[in-house]
Amino acid sequence: MRIQLHILLFFLIPLFFVSCQEETVSSDASMRLSFSADTVRFDTVFTTIGSSTQAVMVYNKNKNAVNIQSVEVSSSYFQINLDGENDRNRLRDITLNGGDSLFLFIRATIDPQDVNSPVFLTDSVQFMVNGNGQQIRLEAYGQNVNLIRTSSRLTQLADCHFTADKPYLVFDTLLLTGTTVIDEGATLYMHNGTSLYMYGPVRARGTLDNPIRITGDRLDRLFPKVPYQMASGQWGGVYLLSISDQSGESVSEQTGETDTLNYVEILSGNVGLFVYSDKVESPRRLVLGNARIHNHAKYGVVFQNTDATVYNSEISNCASYCMYLSGGNYLLTHNTIASFFGYPYSNLNIHTTGREDVPAVYINVTDSAGTITSARLYNNIITGARKRSLEMDTVIENGYNGELANNYLLTDSILAPWSHDNVYAGDKDTVFVNTFYLYKEYVYYDFRLDSVSPARSIGSPSFAKPYPSDRLGFPRQEPVDAGCYQWQPK
Repeated sequence: MRIQLHILLFFLIPLFFVSCQEETVSSDASMRLSFSADTVRFDTVFTTIGSSTQAVMVYNKNKNAVNIQSVEVSSSYFQINLDGENDRNRLRDITLNGGDSLFLFIRATIDPQDVNSPVFLTDSVQFMVNGNGQQIRLEAYGQNVNLIRTSSRLTQLADCHFTADKPYLVFDTLLLTGTTVIDEGATLYMHNGTSLYMYGPVRARGTLDNPIRITGDRLDRLFPKVPYQMASGQWGGVYLLSISDQSGESVSEQTGETDTLNYVEILSGNVGLFVYSDKVESPRRLVLGNARIHNHAKYGVVFQNTDATVYNSEISNCASYCMYLSGGNYLLTHNTIASFFGYPYSNLNIHTTGREDVPAVYINVTDSAGTITSARLYNNIITGARKRSLEMDTVIENGYNGELANNYLLTDSILAPWSHDNVYAGDKDTVFVNTFYLYKEYVYYDFRLDSVSPARSIGSPSFAKPYPSDRLGFPRQEPVDAGCYQWQPK
């Protein structure tokens, strides 16, 4: 037993002395740190609000420890935190053992600028090690904004006018009465949980070159190649509401105006556009043209007791209905309604999973109160990843006051006098350029027509005549294609 104890002590005592020795701190001028990134880029940073935090790993891949003499950033636009320490006076004489690492956290906070357009700002995090400097480059775009923010998170405005001088950063749900005007080129960035409720007439008149944009306020990235804008459900929705006042009159009756939304993009909320009147006999009136309503966690467009004309618009990728119609009269011409939300052929699921049994378009022909929905659909595309993309809630008699003609439809064949000259989807049809998202390859949904698309050349020239150009401004020449995009050769 004593012999075994001596042998054990023979091996343990040297290990004890080795463990008690401090690691050697090298003063070798050739030693360098390594970083997980040599440049940190921040997407647009709103002034006074600040960015999300980005992290960089700082490695000492050498055998011996090194002394980091200082870690500094010169401007006030960027703030750093090294392993929990952000006191600049204490970011000095930091020992980093061999084979060890530190977390460097970086955030951008930018003061208001003198111009409304984005300003490019640069700086660097400077590391001094054994008398040698190393750096991580920092880049950001600072953007002045019109900030709408109160402690109540609710703001009521009358006769509101949104201009294009600089974007609006909306932290409050807005209740807008009177007339709401949105100029071409205006952008509204909506914070999580906020919505727009517009009770009076709306004039939102964007253009092809200067569309109106309503989207979430996260301009950073989920992952290096994945912008946060690709995630749905970031904010509430846009609501156009006609509610009767004490006299019993709705907004439509009081003003006689028709809402106009032209070249408006509504992206990545819970609900895209919800239009409602509480009086069947006085529907809200709307013209929606050249719009893109895309990537919503619930609905794309909901019309209840509405008279609406919708043309040249893409309504796509919603977890529930892309379009829901109930009560009112509808004229839909040259729209692309495509539901590939959460389509399984994507290598990153950035959506809330959609229900497989929900169609892209649902027409509630006769509701429980007996309200009739009349819809005329011409030269549209209605398709998606689900089994059926168009449904009507009742068996339609031959006398139905609506019409479906020259559409490409993913649904069962509709045998009725009011449905004619439609093309029904086949099992292996290639309709669009791309119907999935691959983040590594940065391939995103593209609902322009493929060269072999069965939706090509099926449109009626007579229905296309009021809309001589497609959503992107290309002329609609015969033969006319269905959908909002006329096929273009590469």
